Amino acid sequence: MGAPDRAELQQIAQLVEMNRERLQVLEQQVHRLEEVRLEQVRAIMSLEAIPEDGASDVMIPLGGGVQIIADVSAEAGAVVDIGSGIQAERTRAEALEMLNSRNQELMQLMDQMKTEFDETEKVVLDLANQFNDGVAVLEGGSSEEVTTPVEQTETPPPSPKRRRRKRGTDLTLDD
Repeated sequence: MGAPDRAELQQIAQLVEMNRERLQVLEQQVHRLEEVRLEQVRAIMSLEAIPEDGASDVMIPLGGGVQIIADVSAEAGAVVDIGSGIQAERTRAEALEMLNSRNQELMQLMDQMKTEFDETEKVVLDLANQFNDGVAVLEGGSSEEVTTPVEQTETPPPSPKRRRRKRGTDLTLDD
């Protein structure tokens, strides 16, 4: 490839920006998934803390810092969200199994997203280097400014809030 012209540099700068935005979206999704995973870990720990023969005077969180004191019988089960807002009663062992399975799925999804993040980050670095090389060739040209930040940090600065597009890949709390 010969020396890039300004249009090519503009296109490279747009690709860099587009990929950086993708990095931000991936980072936010991984953060949300980690929050869901931690919530499930807390639920697992709570279920495991209940003795098989039940417990009395157990504090059950209702939300907003409010808890209710109740007795949990030996045969008491758990109500589990099975998706789409549908809840079903399961034994505590089944609930634990479901939560552990969901956590494994979340970990796999997060690993895939982290891999995609790393690949996208490499693309951004390659494009930024290509942009810098092109600018070096064209330096001293016209005063029209074609710039993009080229220093790549591990986490880009947060952008202003924008509407989230619904995609099939978004994980909801029902999942």
